[in-house]
Amino acid sequence: MTVWSRGDDPPSPPAPPAGGKTTARGHDPAAGPGRAPAGRPAQVLTLAAGLALTLALLAACSRSAPAATATQKACRQVSAVLANGPDPDTDPAGHAAAQILPLRRIHAPGRDLRAAISRLDAAYQELFASAGRSSEAAAAVAAASKDINRICPGAAT
Repeated sequence: MTVWSRGDDPPSPPAPPAGGKTTARGHDPAAGPGRAPAGRPAQVLTLAAGLALTLALLAACSRSAPAATATQKACRQVSAVLANGPDPDTDPAGHAAAQILPLRRIHAPGRDLRAAISRLDAAYQELFASAGRSSEAAAAVAAASKDINRICPGAAT
């Protein structure tokens, strides 16, 4: 028999196992001597698997976000560049000249966007070289602008 000194509380009895059968000392006879109650390892494994799955999903989501954000940033840059300069209808050569250098400074993250920007830059160079008179260069600008708008809706309008 254990004697408790004043101020000490006796320990709480252990909770009964899931099956509800315990001995007088609170031990689950099915667990065997010195073993945890049955069902506890399965709960721990289930919890660990759920946690691992959640962490894997969060990691996958965080990897795709920066790429989308970088593309959106590049699209905003393209839109800002194309909004600057003279009016393309009244001064096509001046507008083309105003776009060439700023377009080259944009570092697009995706291959498709980089290619579209490069095509637009080349078309503007042709238009500028022709002093805005080449219908072929104007058509190339329109086609490249269409490609840009597919990736960055409204950027080349």
